[in-house]
Amino acid sequence: MTAGGRPQVSIIPAAPSPPLGGTRYTGGVPPASDRLFTPRFLAMCGFSFTVFLSAFQLFPTAPFRILDLGGSRATAGLFLGLLTYASAISGPFTGALADHLGRRRALVACSLVVAAMAAGYGLVTDARLMLGIAVVHGVFWSGLLTASAAYVTDIVPTHRRAEGIGYWGLAATLAVSVAPTIGLGLYGLGWSWSCASVGGLSLVMAAVAWRLPDDRAGGATSRRAGRAGRGRLLEWRVTALAGTLFLYAFGYGGIVSFVALYAEANAISPRGLYFIVFTSTVILTRPFLGRLADRVGHARVLLPMIGAVVAGYALLAAGGAWPWLVASALVFGVGFGAAYPIFVALALHDVAPERRALAFGSILAALDTGIGSGSIVTGAVIERWGYGAAYGTAAALAALAIPYFVTVTRRLGLPLSGP
Repeated sequence: MTAGGRPQVSIIPAAPSPPLGGTRYTGGVPPASDRLFTPRFLAMCGFSFTVFLSAFQLFPTAPFRILDLGGSRATAGLFLGLLTYASAISGPFTGALADHLGRRRALVACSLVVAAMAAGYGLVTDARLMLGIAVVHGVFWSGLLTASAAYVTDIVPTHRRAEGIGYWGLAATLAVSVAPTIGLGLYGLGWSWSCASVGGLSLVMAAVAWRLPDDRAGGATSRRAGRAGRGRLLEWRVTALAGTLFLYAFGYGGIVSFVALYAEANAISPRGLYFIVFTSTVILTRPFLGRLADRVGHARVLLPMIGAVVAGYALLAAGGAWPWLVASALVFGVGFGAAYPIFVALALHDVAPERRALAFGSILAALDTGIGSGSIVTGAVIERWGYGAAYGTAAALAALAIPYFVTVTRRLGLPLSGP
């Protein structure tokens, strides 16, 4: 972690852009030559780990709390759905605000507000009030994700972008591998224990962000660039590509909200088994696949990863017994774990540094709209037709992501076969 204070950072011109992307550096956090594992990068990995350790203690346990308060499974699905919809809608705005005010400031402020949200969850005893807090939580969740992703992208070498984002994402993946089990264990002790853990970790997040170097020392060049882009709340090319993300992430909302309940319905212990297998698979495969995508072409690797996502949902639809859940977690871990950083690297290759948080807002909008819709629809479908129909729907939508992606990339003139 970078020690002490927030030193001024000089504007350092970036090296010439590689053939497929990037722009010259115009302000913010300067890239650290070809080094990937810098102190600043490792600090952001620690921040990401804490963010997801906190969030994924809450996300799988909140449906149990809502059921305990008398809500239905459809209502339980609304929790993650409303949170992610709020995040999706606010993503472009929080991203633009982070670009304007500074990513570090946004990270500190959002972490403190999430700590307050945790206290609110602990105090309410009405499922409807929990859903109301989730909406506010979603706005600041989007601020955390857009600001941190833009900060990291600034410090990762351009030609190692998929690899760098993949390694940074592993911190979140590692957190997700243990957080649901911790959260469910704490929930067994009482809901207040779960909320206290989420709140305490959010304060740790704020402390880590406070010690990051300030990214607002980009000077007049960055401010002029920011004024030039003012008034645009979307990067349209990124937004068009992000439809792919919506389609294949739809079922992930159903996994996060209901796979623990699916395991419980099939007498599988621990209930967090799916998350353990899924995240372990991501940790083992993502670094290799990110390096491969940087070398042979992002689109060329992304398409089979989406195919693996489809297969993962289909295996869940086929059955909820132990072999089906483990097989799904393995296949889904390979596909979903690698697809996101590769997609981000592809989508950002022509986005100016001073607009990266805004661009991540478009990516986040698609991701969270997909996850939120998946959570809501999955809850409703499970209530009426069962788990098989719900995850079968997810598989069908994810399959549509492949022709959609091919069509959009061709119209945008992006290569499907080159690096």
